[in-house]
Amino acid sequence: MDRLTKIFRVVLPIYWAFLTYMLLRPGVENKEYWFMFPHIDKLMHFSIFGFLAVCVLFAFPRLRFLMFVQLMLAYGILTEILQDIMGYGRSLELLDIVADILGALVGYGIYRIAKSYLERTSTADNLRNQLD
Repeated sequence: MDRLTKIFRVVLPIYWAFLTYMLLRPGVENKEYWFMFPHIDKLMHFSIFGFLAVCVLFAFPRLRFLMFVQLMLAYGILTEILQDIMGYGRSLELLDIVADILGALVGYGIYRIAKSYLERTSTADNLRNQLD
């Protein structure tokens, strides 16, 4: 297990627990700030699931794409259903699930790019070390 995988295996459960709390906590009256705009919650869903995807994939680099998509989709749907059932001022929104899965797919792309970059730089470093 490489160093990055070890780090993300520590980060992932902490982030996932925090994320679950934030997604299921009681809804509160949102204050208006200068940076607020309509549907900012969709951008937040997109972003947090993108980061979750990166964490999952670095923690479990051998996870197959289909299993990854199923995991992200199941988590997104489950949290939306629980928001609706719990009755804490939150509701199930289909567009939140769409934002979740799109964020996860972009996170997958970011992971692939980062992994490719890290492999290239590590290969170049190894080659330089062998030549020295």
